[in-house]
Amino acid sequence: MQAEDMESSMESPNLEFEYGDTDTLTAELSELYSYTEEPEFALNRDYFEEDFKSHARGRRWIELTLEEQRTYVMRLLDALEVTDRDKRLKVARAILYLAQGVFEECDTEVDVLHWSRHNVFLLYDMGIFTALLELLSMEIDNNQACSSAVRKPAISLADSTELRVLLTIMYLLVETIRVQTEDDRPEWRAAREAFKNELGSPLYNGEPFALLLFTMVTKFCSMNAPHFPMKKVLLLLWKTILFTLGGFEELQEMKVRGRERLNLPPLPEDSIKVVRAMRAASPPASAMELIEQQQQQKRGRRSRRSAFVDSLEGDSPFPKKQPLVKQDSLDTYNERDPFKNDDARDEEEDPEDTDSGIEGEVDPLDRDVIIQPPPPPPPLRPPTERVNFPKGLPWSPKVREKDIEHFLETSRNKFIGFTLGNDTDTLVGLPRPIHESVKTLKQHKYVSIAEVQIKKEDDLQQCPMTLGEEEVDETPTEMLYLGMLPNLSQYVIALLKLLLAAAPTSKAKTDSINILADVLPEEMPITVLQSMKLGIDVNRHKEIIVKAISALLLLLLKHFKLNHIYQFEIVSQHLVFANCIPLILKFFNQNIMSYISAKNSIFVLDFPHCVVHEMPELTADSLEAGDSNQFCWRNLFSCINLLRILNKLTKWKHSRTMMLVVFKSAPILKRALKVKQAMMQLYVLKLLKIQTKYLGRQWRKSNMKTMSAIYQKVRHRLNDDWAYGNDIDARPWDFQAEECALRESIEKFNSRRYDKNKNGDFAPVDNCLQSVLGQRVELPEDFHYSYEMWLEREVFSQPIQWEGLLQNP
Repeated sequence: MQAEDMESSMESPNLEFEYGDTDTLTAELSELYSYTEEPEFALNRDYFEEDFKSHARGRRWIELTLEEQRTYVMRLLDALEVTDRDKRLKVARAILYLAQGVFEECDTEVDVLHWSRHNVFLLYDMGIFTALLELLSMEIDNNQACSSAVRKPAISLADSTELRVLLTIMYLLVETIRVQTEDDRPEWRAAREAFKNELGSPLYNGEPFALLLFTMVTKFCSMNAPHFPMKKVLLLLWKTILFTLGGFEELQEMKVRGRERLNLPPLPEDSIKVVRAMRAASPPASAMELIEQQQQQKRGRRSRRSAFVDSLEGDSPFPKKQPLVKQDSLDTYNERDPFKNDDARDEEEDPEDTDSGIEGEVDPLDRDVIIQPPPPPPPLRPPTERVNFPKGLPWSPKVREKDIEHFLETSRNKFIGFTLGNDTDTLVGLPRPIHESVKTLKQHKYVSIAEVQIKKEDDLQQCPMTLGEEEVDETPTEMLYLGMLPNLSQYVIALLKLLLAAAPTSKAKTDSINILADVLPEEMPITVLQSMKLGIDVNRHKEIIVKAISALLLLLLKHFKLNHIYQFEIVSQHLVFANCIPLILKFFNQNIMSYISAKNSIFVLDFPHCVVHEMPELTADSLEAGDSNQFCWRNLFSCINLLRILNKLTKWKHSRTMMLVVFKSAPILKRALKVKQAMMQLYVLKLLKIQTKYLGRQWRKSNMKTMSAIYQKVRHRLNDDWAYGNDIDARPWDFQAEECALRESIEKFNSRRYDKNKNGDFAPVDNCLQSVLGQRVELPEDFHYSYEMWLEREVFSQPIQWEGLLQNP
């Protein structure tokens, strides 16, 4: 593995990867099907044609008028309501064939996608989604299927047939309607908005549709329904959340509108555009390159030392050599390798114990005999790959209000001898440079929506009577949070269990969750070719699960944070308590270049290619060929998502940052810098930045190029001493206290906003005797039989102390 790591780092090309909400529509549709399901395409077609012949009288589906198509779909809908399970499955397969684009009647992949889109909007218009939802609920509650699956020693594709067909149709509906195209008809645009509102509203048993899918995930992870096709459930759940709540660009627009509503200044820049404009830096030097450098230095030193001794003795047998010149160890603009000497040795050892000097240090014997600089060495890379650094920094700096308060408190203590609390306006007695500093800090002050929400929540907690009820907008995010709140920890733990089971670094354990139920065939492979195909299919299956979970968790965190900071905090705290931080680090503790360039796909078997073109004979060579891309889109997408989640969990949280240090994340993260993709490098550098001050002086000294990269790419906080590590001993690491304080704030928020019996202390009391006695009180049935005994025991037999009542009115 180390040898592979060295080879991959020696030439890691720039990756032309554009991060977005999803991959292309074709790629997203193809990932829905495993290669084991390939024979079912023909099955769907056969069931459709068998039923369609009697209706169409020799004509094809694409030749029918719209009204005739609607009539036939209505007939299929009626047939879905039969009690016979097998007949129902045949009708569902016929509907699935329509949603897949009647591929038997198409000549090209474009035709398949065109007719799939047409049919999907037709099916939605005819109310197919509601019918499918009822069938799905029946299948979820099918205890007989669940109990038989639990008893089976090995679960295969056949155990989840009905569920897979229903979920596939639903996924095609959600994904096809979600994606907008320029040639959409007006009625399709209206249908998209209606479907979006329908999915996000609590129309299904008083809950949004996503809650039903979350229930499937928890039921699967509790081992009560091991036959559920989890990949399809997770893909449908992710796309439902993406459709109803919105993607990254919608989030940016919502953030802009939210700041306008709160009268906050506009965002300093569009983060999506800034990240897309970034360029990747060269990766760190590999271990092999560094060993060669060290050997060259040793050889050079020995020859120079012997030449120096010989020159002193006056009989040098060697021609005089030019000694090396001491290089500037902070030279950021070294075009050969901006990360040179970054992390060449295996960093599992403690950086504090190493005693290597700053890079480019000259031997002490050479210092007195440096003559003149030698000619510049030939470049290690061709001149086309010179690194051109931008003239300006990509991000505008930010300062928080508490940073200004801290700066003024320190300055007043130093120059005046007392402080003024939270006063950031009074500058009396402070020298002129401090005035200029405060002015600069205030120019870059940034107030986030979260800070405003926290302040408002504090006010509502302190003055519940004065401020009254808070008006909460019934947004899709709010309704989803309300539905998820009772079982939130179960949902989070279930998702992380699935992520752990799908991670490539996970070892197969007998007690771990079996996520391969919807990819293993009934009959296991008997030839080498079949085994290779199944191996690729299993790896691809796991990668798609990681992709869906990482994107889903990131979307939930981002939307909840924008909706209310405490909704975000409770989800992130559940993630932290469920060991999400070490899980993500475990995921990255692998040969990340191999994972990103993995070729676990067979192009000829991907939908819609496999249903239009003639299937060539598969050979071992064609299976191993893969595509010609430098990287696998879904794996790079997953890595960036997981890094973003890790950033969100640790940002401004001292105790969680210390968890990164304790789990020795620095060497793991630095290996991820080998991937030459700007966005991924940015989030790795952010994670390194927040823990730099705790890694020790020796680590910073021997990783100056990483420090320079952080300076170039990560946003600056003007008075953040991340690069120096000052006053770190003044901040104790009390994980429990920090998390408990946060949990207390979250519980107060949830209690105030969502408790049914809220404001019990402040509820008005009815003091009128007549109205209190006139209220009708519902008594239990058995009270009528025992009330006389109750009166005797509780009233008549109890002596009344009249004197006591008179003395203590």
